[in-house]
Amino acid sequence: MGIVDVTLLFLAGIVGGVMNSIAGGGSFVTFPALMLSGVPPVMANASNTLASVAGYLSGAYAFKEDILKDKGNVFKVLVCSVLGGGIGAWCLIHVEENTFLKVVPWLLLFACVLFLVGARLNRFLQKVATKYQHASKFGAFFIGLGVLVISIYGGFFNAGLGIISLSLLVIAGYRDINTMNGVKLLISCGVSLTAVVIFVVQGVIAWPATLVVLLGTLLGGYYAARISRRLPQVWVNRTVITISVSVTGYFFYTSYFA
Repeated sequence: MGIVDVTLLFLAGIVGGVMNSIAGGGSFVTFPALMLSGVPPVMANASNTLASVAGYLSGAYAFKEDILKDKGNVFKVLVCSVLGGGIGAWCLIHVEENTFLKVVPWLLLFACVLFLVGARLNRFLQKVATKYQHASKFGAFFIGLGVLVISIYGGFFNAGLGIISLSLLVIAGYRDINTMNGVKLLISCGVSLTAVVIFVVQGVIAWPATLVVLLGTLLGGYYAARISRRLPQVWVNRTVITISVSVTGYFFYTSYFA
């Protein structure tokens, strides 16, 4: 790994850490950077999951009091996220590299659309759940199954998991945004930690590249609060949208037309 690759990965980690802390979507930067530095696709995806773990853990710790407000569902959510993350990770390490390369653009497109419509979707779901009380009861009844399904996706491809988790929690009747963010991070922790254990055991982590990205993400996340106070939120969202659309378009081009 040359100085150019190290610089690319470190800068991608910083940008990704800032994006994850302020608006989400950091994987749109860190995942392609790992691939551009020569890490094979499946290994790049696994390594990107490991690089994201520290942010999930620190975030969940910060929201620990809000998570405990939902004591009735914490165990169920954690068990289902661990189980789903393990299934998704197992699927990832058993998929062929060429097949995964063909699937990546569609996964990125899915995550991109989620980022674009996620806030509006959650507002819509909240209105529906408020208007029809049985909708919340229905969602609460199936929250275990819902967490399991989205966790399988998260174990296979981490990008967009946070937005899907928030949508599920809205359907399940959650209203406190801090509790929702805490439970969302709890799901991400369960999924990512389980997936990372499987990835490490199976030897699909590119350690040097991952550590460089991880260092950059921690640094970016640390300074994100200061940056967020200086930049208008609309600029941040537009930047993330531009990056996500560009990266998705690039992968569609290289996978199907190049």
